[in-house]
Amino acid sequence: MSDYRTELLEKIKSKKHTIGIIGLGYVGLPLALEFVAKKIKTIGFDIDETKIPVLNAGKSYIKHIASERIAGAVNSGLFEATSDFSRLPEVDAIIIAVPTPLNKHREPDLSYVENSAKMAAQYLRKGQLVVLESSTYPGTTDEILLPLMENASKTGEKFVVGQDFFLAFSPEREDPNNPNFNTATIPKVVGGVTPACLEISQAVYDQIIVKTVPVSSPRAAEATKLLENIYRAINIALVNELKMVFDKMNIDVWEVIDAAKTKPFGFNAFYPGPGLGGHCIPIDPFYLTWKARQYDQNTKFIELAGEINTYQPYYVIERCADILNKYQKPLSGAKVLILGAAYKKDIDDMRESPSLKLISLLRSKGAMVDYNDPYIPKLPPTRKYKYEMVSVELTSENLESYDLVLLSTDHTGYDYKFISTHAKLIVDTRNAFEKGGVKNGNVFKA
Repeated sequence: MSDYRTELLEKIKSKKHTIGIIGLGYVGLPLALEFVAKKIKTIGFDIDETKIPVLNAGKSYIKHIASERIAGAVNSGLFEATSDFSRLPEVDAIIIAVPTPLNKHREPDLSYVENSAKMAAQYLRKGQLVVLESSTYPGTTDEILLPLMENASKTGEKFVVGQDFFLAFSPEREDPNNPNFNTATIPKVVGGVTPACLEISQAVYDQIIVKTVPVSSPRAAEATKLLENIYRAINIALVNELKMVFDKMNIDVWEVIDAAKTKPFGFNAFYPGPGLGGHCIPIDPFYLTWKARQYDQNTKFIELAGEINTYQPYYVIERCADILNKYQKPLSGAKVLILGAAYKKDIDDMRESPSLKLISLLRSKGAMVDYNDPYIPKLPPTRKYKYEMVSVELTSENLESYDLVLLSTDHTGYDYKFISTHAKLIVDTRNAFEKGGVKNGNVFKA
């Protein structure tokens, strides 16, 4: 009987193993580059045929990932991208890093995970490690991936987890373009189905990550990721609610937060905005609330936070309408320029960006809407929105032609003094103009 555990650990130790990553987006691509940087052969798999020739030509389609890094990886002979999933038997570890969105009923859509897992199971061979990194509810690894892998044998025999193959969950903690932390320097939580699964998955990640944090099970690892993002979602909801309350009291919430954060203990600063963006914070809480209902548990606190955060784009549009009304201008028929389409500053990531919702709401009110984003020259189609819009140039003439400029994303490259000089009215959802030294009377916060 083959000792697949020992064989795989020896391969990993000597760096003779090959990594396969399914999903070459904001999580999978930087992860692949980290493995290559440690001289570990890596094959990237993706169903998007347009990505494959771009990557194999050494070019990047993600703004904050330099093409030079990809070219170096390709030229080293240690990285290639493919859409041919029949090559999965070539790799020793299959890492799944695909989206986990919500459906139209705000329930988990695990179709990407399920399809990827079925593909991995179709080509699974004995001695392989499978790791899921996609953010999801506790139980996904045990309930969906494990049965697929156990029944992957073409001969009808059952693959035994921890002996014939190894299965783990390790949540991604990617924060695109974070100046202080990257894939390799953020500690990584790992939970294996068996002790052998944990040992092997840790060995894989220990080669590229500053520190691995073992937990007792995949469920604990899945729950860890949810806690991290629910913590942020709830605290953002708190300051979003306070923003609306304090506005009625003529109190500046940003001033209050800056004063509160001078306390050296017991307080972490969170900031309001036009709505939640990114792939994790707007989505992960709903994964837990959905799963909790299977246990007859209510998550009132989390659901209330979700309601508050979901309401923020509507609040911003109400503020825009109120401010225009003060100047005898209705929102219907008004020309509005949105600054920023990305979900956070200085990146080209539009996943769940509140700017897309703002465009929809403004149009529904009869406004004529344009946008500017130095990182996104054209709005690509998303699951929810199909806009045919291109970024307009921020010239003095263009700015003066709009009835209102709405700042949604506070890109560092914006010249806030120039914008405030030429714009008629500005609604700032990020306090960016004041932070940029602008205190003109035409700037209103929301």
